Amino acid sequence: MTTRRRPGRRPGSADTRGEILAAARRVFAEKGFDKATVRGIAREAKVDPALVHHYFATKEGMFAAAMRLPLTPEVVIPTVIEGPRDEIGERLVRLILSVTATPETREPMIALIRSAVTNEQAVTMFREFVSNALLLRVADALEVPHLRIEAAFSQMFGVLMARYVLKLEPLASADPEELVALLAPTIQRYFTG
Repeated sequence: MTTRRRPGRRPGSADTRGEILAAARRVFAEKGFDKATVRGIAREAKVDPALVHHYFATKEGMFAAAMRLPLTPEVVIPTVIEGPRDEIGERLVRLILSVTATPETREPMIALIRSAVTNEQAVTMFREFVSNALLLRVADALEVPHLRIEAAFSQMFGVLMARYVLKLEPLASADPEELVALLAPTIQRYFTG
């Protein structure tokens, strides 16, 4: 009697999800976010592409998991675009500061930021992911020029660099609500002119 394999499964490790993530890290590092495909990652992990979709609904979700990012486009985009338009700046600043408030969620983001400023492959992946999976989708949904959304992103990127990498005081130890009050009006201007 021959045993028939179920589609999408393969014999071997019980940590198939972990193996897919390891393969995703290799493929994203080699090809960048835009050129990496679910099929290519599945081939690298030696699994059926359906199994990749089983664990990770989208390529963006797989990238966020592979890079250990605490935010995915499925969370960020609705948070930013849903709600009153005149509160976008506040929602965005509060979201970023709340995600970076604890070491467990802050450290993966800061590691990726550090890598992006020192490693060409990392900067390519980071740029493609941030541009295509996040910024351009938010800009299009809000009908905001791409330059404005990139300017808002650069402002928050600078705040994260100064707060967590350079650890400039008093910014590094400022209360998040104080920073929301300070930064939200500036970020809001990018969205509403």
